[in-house]
Amino acid sequence: MSVARWGTIISVAAALALACTATSALAGAKDESAAAWLFPKWFNAWHDGLAGKGLNFGVTYIADNIANAAGGVKRGAVHFGRLDLSVDADLDRLVGWTGGRFYANAFIIYGQGLSRNYVMNLATISEIEALPDQRLYNAYVEQSLFNDRLNIRAGQQAADVEFFDSQTDDLFINGTFGWPAIKANSLPAGGPAPPIAVPGIRIKAALTDKITVFGAVFNGDPSGPGDIDPQLRDHHGLAFRINDPPWMIGQVRFNYDIDIGGRPLAGNVTPGAWKHYGSFDSQRLTAEGMSIADGGGSGIPAKLRGNYGIFAVIEQVLYRPPEVTETSTSASLPGITAFGRIAYSPPDRNLIDLYLDGGIGFVGFTPGRPLDRFGVAMAYMRISNAARNLDVDTQAFTGIRSPVRSNETLIEMIYETHIKPGWLIAPYFQYVFRPSGGIPNPNDPTGVSRIGDAAVFGVTTTIRY
Repeated sequence: MSVARWGTIISVAAALALACTATSALAGAKDESAAAWLFPKWFNAWHDGLAGKGLNFGVTYIADNIANAAGGVKRGAVHFGRLDLSVDADLDRLVGWTGGRFYANAFIIYGQGLSRNYVMNLATISEIEALPDQRLYNAYVEQSLFNDRLNIRAGQQAADVEFFDSQTDDLFINGTFGWPAIKANSLPAGGPAPPIAVPGIRIKAALTDKITVFGAVFNGDPSGPGDIDPQLRDHHGLAFRINDPPWMIGQVRFNYDIDIGGRPLAGNVTPGAWKHYGSFDSQRLTAEGMSIADGGGSGIPAKLRGNYGIFAVIEQVLYRPPEVTETSTSASLPGITAFGRIAYSPPDRNLIDLYLDGGIGFVGFTPGRPLDRFGVAMAYMRISNAARNLDVDTQAFTGIRSPVRSNETLIEMIYETHIKPGWLIAPYFQYVFRPSGGIPNPNDPTGVSRIGDAAVFGVTTTIRY
């Protein structure tokens, strides 16, 4: 057994042991930063002094130890991680720029991912999976106006934190619960989401205490055309492309309270839509109207003008303990919160035309551990009719009863334990039905069997300073 494999096994075992032996006193501490125990007091004092003047430096380290126990294209375990270095500058306190803020962060990524090398599924098993790299991510200026009711952000940024997002889905590890697979597989280079951000302008306006409008326009292709991986085309996050056809997205969030038994329970619903002004490959036909699978044609997909999608998010608190008086959907408050999301895009130019996910999260239900969370979530990705019909065409032209894709569905279960302030360990399990919708298994020379359903076990460790 290799040293790397032994290192992965030891890391998983150590993480689980720490999760089981952590004391409730530590778990009850304010869980924001590892400053109290990770660095000496003089360093923390220096850091806090800069923060008090408006300059805050942050570090987040995430390590994933994951094993594919069954299915996929091969079994095995991997270790990979990401170091996130950030600077957050309050320009008001620094230089007297009222309402101004500057934020930038960079990633140091190492290791190989499980989805790319072992499972070959659409919804990336871990949201931090990426090619090894050192790259700039965000770098933007933000301006707040009218007592923070209007906020404008300009510069290189991502869309996954604010758009098509809920607070409850942040508990889960699979990348689709951050940036849904329907967008990651529809937009050039996956769109503005980890590990690639893109120049753009975002506006957020609080019209009332209950209604907030979000709108943004981004450069439509983070990395430009090419055959190699988009992360390599956007070299170290420094491409700064601004001349590609734009991608626009908007949503409206409606906050509300439901009175149950004289107790208000918070919720929100967020409908939205996006439009891309570039060209997209047909999922089935060439420019001559022939099937891409037809050997008598060019085999080159027709270019279709533009693309769009509609989506909606709902999030609802189901229970709060009597001692919690705050009415919010915050995922850190004790109680039970659920979310659901749906999205649609036209089937002729998108691999996934219908997307559904949802889940439920529990906080504070473990005795003596008020900050621990656990939850279960599910995601469904329907392969579009055009892509399925191409599979049927392939059968007809090759004479091989190769698989016809249908959908990829996954289930995730996770328990997040708070070891110390700023130190989280989260064991989880994911089961992937029909990876990539049921594509042929590359290990089968006959081409008639699909990739098997995958059972994945993992432990994610996060340390924040």
